[in-house]
Amino acid sequence: MVVVNPTAPMGPWDVKPTPTGRIVRDFLLGKMFGYVDTGLNVVHVRDVARGHILAAERGKPGRRYILGNRNMALREIFQALGTIAGRRPPRLRVPYALALAFAHLDELVEGRMARGTPRATVAEVKLSRKPMYFDASRAVQELGMPQTSVEEALSDAVDWFRDHAHG
Repeated sequence: MVVVNPTAPMGPWDVKPTPTGRIVRDFLLGKMFGYVDTGLNVVHVRDVARGHILAAERGKPGRRYILGNRNMALREIFQALGTIAGRRPPRLRVPYALALAFAHLDELVEGRMARGTPRATVAEVKLSRKPMYFDASRAVQELGMPQTSVEEALSDAVDWFRDHAHG
């Protein structure tokens, strides 16, 4: 068995959207007033798809491959999105305790009472407590996984969400 672990894929065709896609969509809609001090390993979704194929073709049994690219602070992601989308990135760093309190309130009001989708969930805020940085060098070296620039991944995501009336 070969195991693949994608990190935080960004790019087009994020129909649902996923939590990473929601970051882009909400940014484009002007719903991001601040950010928490965390980070993600951002990778183009196309590279993740290719990484799955490469793992099936070239992966060594018993190995785990992290399908990722670049570790970025959330603030850096918003700055890159701002440059790409021509929007001002949020500048307010929200303390963890305040973000957690907001998530509890948002789940109650927006989630339970209004039966909608909360902008922030308690689980997401708790996950943000520690940056999710990873090293994908094994997948790059052993599988030949591509490393499309994060800026291209974010640009493709912005274009897709704009083309599909999400900002």
